[in-house]
Amino acid sequence: MLGDAVAPNFVSVVVPCFNASAFIRSTVESVLAQTHTAFELLVVDDKSTDDSAAIVRAIGERDPRVVLIQMPKNAGAPAAPRNAGVAAARGEWIAFLDADDLWHPRKLELQMRALAEHAAALCSTQMKDFREERDIVPVEPPASLRVERVTLRQQLLKYRTPTSSIVVRRELMRAHPFNEDLSYKAREDTDCFIQLHEHMPYSIKLAHPLVYYRQQAAQISGNKGKMVGRHLSMLKKYRHKSGESLGVMAYVYTVTHFLASIYVRAIRRML
Repeated sequence: MLGDAVAPNFVSVVVPCFNASAFIRSTVESVLAQTHTAFELLVVDDKSTDDSAAIVRAIGERDPRVVLIQMPKNAGAPAAPRNAGVAAARGEWIAFLDADDLWHPRKLELQMRALAEHAAALCSTQMKDFREERDIVPVEPPASLRVERVTLRQQLLKYRTPTSSIVVRRELMRAHPFNEDLSYKAREDTDCFIQLHEHMPYSIKLAHPLVYYRQQAAQISGNKGKMVGRHLSMLKKYRHKSGESLGVMAYVYTVTHFLASIYVRAIRRML
């Protein structure tokens, strides 16, 4: 059993999980392979009907850093499981990872170093798409890894902080949890991390793919037409910390976000 006292660089990794038995073992193993070893892994099972929970429980019996949290009922979206993981977290830092994505072995090490060097409260990284795990070839980051700044305006123009890449201070996440209203489904993370940028001058982003994003047909974000509508709806409801709405800029930012996303996807396919 892990003790109560944790180091300042201790990270609580939160993984929302629903019927992810085909992927959850690989996802957990990518966390356990981290060179930064001061972490706990909280897998929050959203009442899966497959054997996801059993897989995680068995891994946890061998490695006490892996903790299974089971939701009392299915929430229907990742927001509530993520919030439950944040509530249970013991670390001063929270890292998020979706149940079908994977991490580069040095992800947490490089992010925790950058957060300390830049006195930042949130760090993200680039990501790389994959379909089959055999296609993943981890590329060693350069010795002088470029660190970019992400401002609120940049985040509104195009969402720049992939959820599975985020490491953020726990106090920020507890003050600004994911919206559990199902109208925010598949946009609860975008809404949350835009809000967080209201409360910091900027976040930092490592210019290297340290997250591997699994592409599959059944993903929540798969229907692009529906995603445009959800993104616009989210931005229309968004309020700055001053209480001011985005107004017509909700439409502008929706257009810029998806045009930029199409461009980035096209470039990735050519690489």
